[in-house]
Amino acid sequence: MSSNNFPRVFLKNKEEKEIQQGFPWVFDNEISHIKHRADGKSEWKNEVLGECSVEDGSTVEVYTKAGGFLGTGIFNKKSKITVRLIGNEHADVIMADTAAFYEKKILDAYNMRRMFYKDSDSYRLIFGEADFIPGLICERFCDENGRIIIVVQFLSLSCEVFKADIISALKNVCKPDCIYERSDASVRDKEGLEQTAGWIFGNGETTFNIIENGIKLGVDIANGQKTGYFLDQKFNRIAAAAFCKGKTVLDTFTHTGAFGLNAFKNGAREVTSVDISPEAVEMVEHNIKLNNAGSVMKAVCADVFDLLKQYESEGRKFDVIILDPPAFTKSAKMIEKAYGGYKEINLRALRLLNEGGILVTCSCSYFMETHMFCDMLMHAAMDSHKRLQILEKRGAGPDHPVLLGYPKSEYLKCVVCRVL
Repeated sequence: MSSNNFPRVFLKNKEEKEIQQGFPWVFDNEISHIKHRADGKSEWKNEVLGECSVEDGSTVEVYTKAGGFLGTGIFNKKSKITVRLIGNEHADVIMADTAAFYEKKILDAYNMRRMFYKDSDSYRLIFGEADFIPGLICERFCDENGRIIIVVQFLSLSCEVFKADIISALKNVCKPDCIYERSDASVRDKEGLEQTAGWIFGNGETTFNIIENGIKLGVDIANGQKTGYFLDQKFNRIAAAAFCKGKTVLDTFTHTGAFGLNAFKNGAREVTSVDISPEAVEMVEHNIKLNNAGSVMKAVCADVFDLLKQYESEGRKFDVIILDPPAFTKSAKMIEKAYGGYKEINLRALRLLNEGGILVTCSCSYFMETHMFCDMLMHAAMDSHKRLQILEKRGAGPDHPVLLGYPKSEYLKCVVCRVL
């Protein structure tokens, strides 16, 4: 056991297995007791979580019931996730130089991405727990003029307390022109943190164009969903576009029109991109003009569920349909309702496809696991009297690595099907 004076969180019996496998969280109901010294000098005292006087944001060490060291984390009684682990080292080693600790993590993440992406590419630089910085999301955008704009989200207390070190490391490693914060997500409320957004280093326009897969795309980092653009589908957009040459394409839940524009670039005959948000459709129209795609592609502002019904009643048919909806559930409790939502849009899409048509269908909800998603597809095919061949199962790009032992990092499903 370490000889340092950092508080020690002891787990209940047999609660350590997931952490030993790589899971980076300790939930409140997994904690047996906490040992700490109030002034760093007095005798150790044991406290249960509900009566614990350890301050939120404190660095703690986590131990098995028997006293085996598991790792170092940040303590937060306000959250159901009471400890988020930040490292396998003892706390005195990490806290001796936190600036160097976080610079190494960010440099490791940066070097891994550079194996897959060019300096002119945009990509996710830090994917929270999967890059060993719990709660931190960091996007590295390169605009069409070569400026590097970093967008950060501090979504948990475990990264908020090291914010200065993390920002300093991002400046040193990535040499950005500016850094914009989008810590305006509701998940911060559960961490006891206020929502905030704005420039934290440099400044400039919050709307700009990036180039992805040879296509110009507008990004709005101040008002767009989450960080302004969904970088995780980059390679899935190329995969979908491979089926679109000379075809009629329906691109739903389009957000910025990126799937549809990839289809256009690959020679689609006709592309219809649909979103319920007027702001999203405005961005799609902007992107259509940027890429001179107006002769082939149009944007439609509509509820996708309603529009699929309408197209079916009109007898419309398509060769390729892309379904990329937002997460229909962010909790296990709502999975049954989400299953029904996914089934309805997939069933209706199958009815709109020509024989031999291609369905590219996605889910970004971790709770809709791959086997369940494919089960939903099977039942949607049964009810629409279609047969499906799965041609490919895909996930997020390599800038969204999957951390073994932390299944939430494998959230995105993208299934390419042929409809018979």
